[in-house]
Amino acid sequence: MALMAETEREMISKRTKDALGAAKRRGVKLGGYRGTQITKRIRERGYAALKAKADQHANDLAPVIAELRAVGITSLVDIAANLNERSIPTARDNKWTPTQVFRVLERIKANSRQ
Repeated sequence: MALMAETEREMISKRTKDALGAAKRRGVKLGGYRGTQITKRIRERGYAALKAKADQHANDLAPVIAELRAVGITSLVDIAANLNERSIPTARDNKWTPTQVFRVLERIKANSRQ
């Protein structure tokens, strides 16, 4: 079995090297470096864009969460379950968890102070 495993490893290695060589010949740029430097300014702008998107998502959810609280749904678990029942996706199209609800509530609170 060890001999078969070794042979399979060598065949996988050869196929991988052949595929990478073919991609290079087609002009595909391999590797992570794409010729640009991520400067501090670019990184800060990226963070700012992500924060703005998260703030907007939280602001969009604020009325829904306020409605739930008004009818007595106040626990993080119950809010998460209700958002899932309503098929309201998270920012990354996942199911809601109490932790995510907590973070959205904190963001809504921070946004209302500004």
